[in-house]
Amino acid sequence: MTDVIENYMPSQPSVFKVHGGGLVFLLCVISGILWSLLRVLVWMGDETQLPLSQIVVQGKLTHLSVLDIRNAVLKLGQLNSFMLQDVDDIHDAISLLPWLANVAVRKQWPDTLKVCVSEYQPEAIWNGSQLLDVSGIAFDVDPENVLDMVLVSLHGPDGSESEVLKTWREMQKIISPTKLEIATLALNERHSWRIVTRDGIRIELGRKSKNVRLERFVSLINAINATGRTMQYVDLRYDTGAAVGWKVMQTLNEE
Repeated sequence: MTDVIENYMPSQPSVFKVHGGGLVFLLCVISGILWSLLRVLVWMGDETQLPLSQIVVQGKLTHLSVLDIRNAVLKLGQLNSFMLQDVDDIHDAISLLPWLANVAVRKQWPDTLKVCVSEYQPEAIWNGSQLLDVSGIAFDVDPENVLDMVLVSLHGPDGSESEVLKTWREMQKIISPTKLEIATLALNERHSWRIVTRDGIRIELGRKSKNVRLERFVSLINAINATGRTMQYVDLRYDTGAAVGWKVMQTLNEE
């Protein structure tokens, strides 16, 4: 008698049955994360949740006010939330104000906008329509607004701002022993220099050796004053000496 042995092989569960539960769980987790992220983004973008409600201005202001800074920001309209507001937009709006040399804007948690500013420090009038700051940078402010500052008037081609400012400082130091003060210093297109003092004396220096020629004028001033006459102009465009023009004094005859 032959024994028949049957091999019993249990059926294998399907791949879906084995992994299906884990896949569903993973999808639920991902969906939950995405939903939470979406809720956070909506919350961050809601101005009522994180509104920028304070503006703090730092820096010394002489010609502008804190109100000027605030108004420049408010012209942008309703600000975005703390998280989504672009500070570059605010920086650009404030930078349009006159007098501002530097502007820095940053956000401070949870609701503050901090604005750090510095103003130009005017030292001269440039070409009659702009001002020059102490570092030789021209900026757009009407000179009529600073008449009380009694600034020197400097003139020159575009790009010569720093050179003319530096030269004025040197020349004013040279001429100071005469008690004269430079009202106008001009550099023309031919690179020739001219001074006009606050007393109205015109001093022609030419293109070369300008400081040496001005020192010559200082050495001659006592002899010129000894004549008892009033100078109108002095031409120093010579190797030695100077040509002096005199003012004609007009008198009124009594009838």
